[in-house]
Amino acid sequence: MRPYGVSTTLVSLDFENGPQLYKCDPAGYYTGYKATASGPKQQEAFNHLEKKLKNKDNAEGNWEEVVELAITTLSTVLSVDFKKGELEIGIAGGPRADGKEGADPGFRSLTEEEIDERLQAIAEKD
Repeated sequence: MRPYGVSTTLVSLDFENGPQLYKCDPAGYYTGYKATASGPKQQEAFNHLEKKLKNKDNAEGNWEEVVELAITTLSTVLSVDFKKGELEIGIAGGPRADGKEGADPGFRSLTEEEIDERLQAIAEKD
């Protein structure tokens, strides 16, 4: 058993293939994913994501719907209803801040107001 193991999740934007997600485990193996999780309840999160993304190439919808899927997965696995100050969410390839067409080529963190909008959208679906 290794006393200190690090699992790394890498997110990138490939202009030919779109957003890419990789995870490197403590042994050094890396794999591409549609969606992934790390931590003590990662298997429960995998199961939830597998049900939601079964027979799909990726999470469908715009960035807002993908963020809602992530929040719903966390909420289901942890059995917690989140408030806007309890989450930190980052997105790669969201809408451009300057209003131009296409995806933003960078990474940014969502503001508390944007997180609150997503939480409200989830509450309205229920």
